[in-house]
Amino acid sequence: MDRPNILLITSDQQHWNTIGAFNKEVSTPNLDRLVKEGTTFSRAYCPNPTCTPSRSSIITGLYPSQHGAWSLGTKLLEDVHTVGDSLTEGGYRTSLIGKAHFQPLNATEEYSSLESYPILQDLEFWQEFNGPFYGFDHVELARNHVNEAHVGQHYALWLEEKGCKNWRDYFLPPTGTMDRSIKYKWEIPEEYHYNTWIAEQTNKRLEQYKQEGESFFLWASFFDPHPPYLVSEPWDTMYDPEKLTVPVVTAGEHEKNPPHFQMTQEDNPDFSKYIESDIGNIGFRSHVNVLHDEAKKNMAVYYGMVSMLDKYIGVILDRLDELGLADNTIVVFTSDHGHFFGQHGLHDKGGFHYEDLIKLPFIVRYPKRVPSGKISNSMQSLVDLAPTFLSFAGIPIPSLMTGVNQKDVWLGEKEEERDHIICEYRTQPTKVHLKTYVDRRYKITVYYNETYGELFDLQEDPGEICNLWDAPDYSEIKANLLLKYIWAELGKEPMKMPRIAGA
Repeated sequence: MDRPNILLITSDQQHWNTIGAFNKEVSTPNLDRLVKEGTTFSRAYCPNPTCTPSRSSIITGLYPSQHGAWSLGTKLLEDVHTVGDSLTEGGYRTSLIGKAHFQPLNATEEYSSLESYPILQDLEFWQEFNGPFYGFDHVELARNHVNEAHVGQHYALWLEEKGCKNWRDYFLPPTGTMDRSIKYKWEIPEEYHYNTWIAEQTNKRLEQYKQEGESFFLWASFFDPHPPYLVSEPWDTMYDPEKLTVPVVTAGEHEKNPPHFQMTQEDNPDFSKYIESDIGNIGFRSHVNVLHDEAKKNMAVYYGMVSMLDKYIGVILDRLDELGLADNTIVVFTSDHGHFFGQHGLHDKGGFHYEDLIKLPFIVRYPKRVPSGKISNSMQSLVDLAPTFLSFAGIPIPSLMTGVNQKDVWLGEKEEERDHIICEYRTQPTKVHLKTYVDRRYKITVYYNETYGELFDLQEDPGEICNLWDAPDYSEIKANLLLKYIWAELGKEPMKMPRIAGA
């Protein structure tokens, strides 16, 4: 059999339990199709619950503390080796369509950024630029979450080509003069939505690869259902908020948690201890003063965004079938991290390592090779994607990559390759700095320079309501987990250079 093509489809900030096959309150017929035709991994995790770090881990096979893009607003340096570099050297064609977010919105004299102002909106530049970019020989990029002011790059060019001359009317201008109170219904017609753009341009690449007969790695990188909660009609009214099961905080659950957890439930919390600047404010603002009725409507529109996204995933899958490429293409669907829409009284994302935020939807389909209709509880991490893709392609895995090769697990030939997960998060520079170790049953979280932490028994308390960090009956388990966490940290050190002599 020819070596496989690889089609990676990702959403952005999608809660793990938003696939219709497992949650009857949401409709996702195309993801359900992947569930039926492939293997769903129920314990897949991100290495960091924010975009830039996790996305950089996908292409490097390294943890954020290793590849250097450790937070939003940081940059993945261009000299880092990526999975695309290895695949290109091995004869693959590589493309990324949609969201990259490997670089910050603002550049400095020391650190340039192709994803920053003003070049972000320099359409003459993007008319000529399609790569190379971090190992992708072809890219078509955008930076938006719905109507944000960042619109530009290849998406804006496509809008003009489609005859949408007034495309700027649908986005916040850089001056910020548009009404920012607009919620739920995004006025942009569906035919001009970035979901439509990503699916259309992805399918053009598939057609080109089919015509040229070349093996490919293609990443279709969608922006939804990341907030703001805005979506084109009719998706904005697809779900009745009154018919949804909206998560809420459990009374008293934060009493044993670190102080900033309870503060998110206060009317006017003072987060100054945890925030050094507006840059360090990520992960606090979104959680405060969200009323229950607002949370219900947010969740309904979030589900509408998921369902619209699902439609365009189907457009890609259908074209893969029509081109006769499906049988020899590994399709992976996942997200970069999870989302809160009321769980634990939290909303959006931030420095909280609950399962809602660090666990992911994760499906692998490879006809006649990966078992169909299977649900596996084998642990997966986004950091494992790069080495696993290279293994399937028959290309050597660089020794620097610290992710795990999951090929045998995906094929159903081995039960598991990893027995733990590590997830990282930090703000600038050290105000909120935490790491989490997850094994089959337990989860422990430690904070830099703090004596508090979190310990949850996921078997007995899957909702993570009772923090056992200070529970006397769990002191021995806590000590053992801390030791296992240290071992795991030692085990993920990258080995760039093999030892070739005794001295």
